[in-house]
Amino acid sequence: MIRRSEEKDGQSAYKLICILEETAFDKDEFQKIYEETLKNENHVCFVYEQEDEVVALLHMRMEYQLHHCARIAEITELVVLPEYRSKGIGAELLQYACIYAKEKDCVRIELVTNQRRKDAHRFYEREGMHQSHFGYTLDL
Repeated sequence: MIRRSEEKDGQSAYKLICILEETAFDKDEFQKIYEETLKNENHVCFVYEQEDEVVALLHMRMEYQLHHCARIAEITELVVLPEYRSKGIGAELLQYACIYAKEKDCVRIELVTNQRRKDAHRFYEREGMHQSHFGYTLDL
């Protein structure tokens, strides 16, 4: 079942994001940011729950962008627990997010993914997305 993420899902969200980023974040700082994200009307988090366990999470930001002259949705995180991958959960979450974004007047959905995530690249291409940008980062 897909539903909006709630404050009570913080530990599950923490676990999933740490798996995605292959690191362990500061739990208190993560929870603070997670709770602020849930309160922000331009952000939405969805979780996929199976047998009372959160097994996947999708976080999306929606905003008007000057270079599109329209409202755009950007998926910032999409992660499924390893033992639940290849079962259609990611595809369901992505489809759900697309429908939600369209209902919120977004004209496009975008995302960036780390170059090392080859399986994720294949997944997004299989779901009809295409690579159209190069991404750059600078640590501050």
